[in-house]
Formats: sequence, C-alpha cells, structure tokens
Amino acid sequence: MENINDVTIAYEEEGETVVEQLDKVIVQKGVWAVILFRYQERNRKTGDFQPPKAALRRYQKYKGEYRKRDSVNISKDSAQLLRDTLGKWLDEGLLGDSGDGDEAP
Repeated sequence: MENINDVTIAYEEEGETVVEQLDKVIVQKGVWAVILFRYQERNRKTGDFQPPKAALRRYQKYKGEYRKRDSVNISKDSAQLLRDTLGKWLDEGLLGDSGDGDEAP
C-alpha cells in the first residue's frame, strides 16, 4: 500500500473473509506508521466470527509501500491496563510532547 489510509488488517482466502476489520485508528503517520486495529477472525471449524480483538501494528514505508514490521495483539486485560495507566500519566502531566514530528492526525 502506498497510502497509510489504505492499509488494512482484513484478509480473505478463496473469496471468504478470514479476518474482518471493524475499526482502525492511525496513531502515527510518517516513514514509520502505527495503526490500532479492531478486528475479528473467523473460526475455521464453525465458520462463525470470534469476539473482536485489538492489535497495534507498526509499518515502515519502504520503496514507496507500507510493510508490516511489528505487531502486538492486545487482550482485554492489557487494554484496560493501558487505558488506566496512560490516563493516570496524562492526568498527572507525566507525558509531554515527544517533539519527533510524527503526531497523530
């Protein structure tokens, strides 16, 4: 993908959706981009979609195209811990501008 807005986690095999993207947030743009996805996977045995999941993925723009470099799957417990911790740090003024120029949109 040449444009970060076109990057998706959706995936099909033989015309059947295996991974369905439910939502995405571009956290950081630039040569190194970070996207938070909400998605669900199809159970191959039953054909039903499983409960939604979250993943944070980092992409590098290389030769004009974005390529996935890193991925972290986020469980419900991890999401709650991140929310609580980041909220606390923000409330206490413990996070500042990184000054790297790659701000969220």
